[in-house]
Amino acid sequence: MKKLIKRLSLGLLALVPLLVAYGCSNDSSASAKKVTTVKVGIMSSDEQIWKPIATKLAKENIKLKFVEFSDYNQPNKALSDHQIDLNSFQHYNFLDSWNKAHKTTLTAIGETYIAPLNLYSKKITKLSQIKTGDSIAIPNDATNEGRALNILEQAGLLKIDKSVTLPTVKDITSNPKKLKITELETAQTARALTDVAAAVVNNDIAADGGLTTKDAIFQEKINKRSHQWINVIVANKADKDNATYKKIVKAYRTAATEKNIEKVYKGTAFGVWTLDK
Repeated sequence: MKKLIKRLSLGLLALVPLLVAYGCSNDSSASAKKVTTVKVGIMSSDEQIWKPIATKLAKENIKLKFVEFSDYNQPNKALSDHQIDLNSFQHYNFLDSWNKAHKTTLTAIGETYIAPLNLYSKKITKLSQIKTGDSIAIPNDATNEGRALNILEQAGLLKIDKSVTLPTVKDITSNPKKLKITELETAQTARALTDVAAAVVNNDIAADGGLTTKDAIFQEKINKRSHQWINVIVANKADKDNATYKKIVKAYRTAATEKNIEKVYKGTAFGVWTLDK
C-alpha cells in the first residue's frame, strides 16, 4: 500500500510542471488575443471607406471605433481633448490653420486622398453660361473659402490677391461679371444649387448630394501647389510614433482602399499613394 501511495505521489508531482506550463500557455494565448481599441473621428461620408479597413485590422486584434462628426470644427477639438485617438477628415492646410488658431500641435501621421473641389450647377451646363450678376456659393470656413476662390480664379471668373495665403471675398481684385459670392456652411453648398447659378462643393458633400465629376462644370486643377489639399490621418503629437497607429495608416494605403475611394466618391477623389505610379 505504501508503495502504491508513493507511486501516486510521484505521478502527481510529475503533473505539476505540465499544469504550470499549460497555465502559462493559456496566459500567453490570452495576451496574444488582447484587442486594442482605437477611436477614430471621421465625417459620416467616410464611413464606407473605413469599414473594410476596420475589418482587415480586426484580424490583427485592432478594433476601430468610429466617432462620426458633421461639423469640420469638431474632430480636432475632440482629438485635442483626447475624446478620440485619431481623426481623418482634413487636409494639411486645414490642420496647419487649426494648430495656429488654437495653439495645438496635432500631427499628420499618414496621407490618405486628395479630392479636387468641383464647381457644380443645376441651372447651366458650362462656364460660358454664367451671366453678369449671377450668384456663386462657396464654403465659408477659412481654408475652403480660400481654396474655392482659387478655383473660381482658375475658371477665369475672377482674380484674387496673390499675396494672400488664404483669400476671402475681400481679396477679390477683379470681378468682371460682378458675380455675387455667397458664403455658406460647407454642408449647405450642395443644397444651395437650386438657388444659385453654381456652387463650389467639397467632395464628401457632393457625394452625399448624389453629385459626380460628370456633373461638374469645372474641376480644380491638381498641380505642385496642391500638396496642401492632401487629406491626412492625424494624431496628437505625443502619439505620432505609436506602432498601432502606424499599422492603421498602412492598412489604409492599399489598392483595395483606392478602389473603394473611387467607388464611394464616384471619381471625385483618389488615393495620393497612387500619384507616383
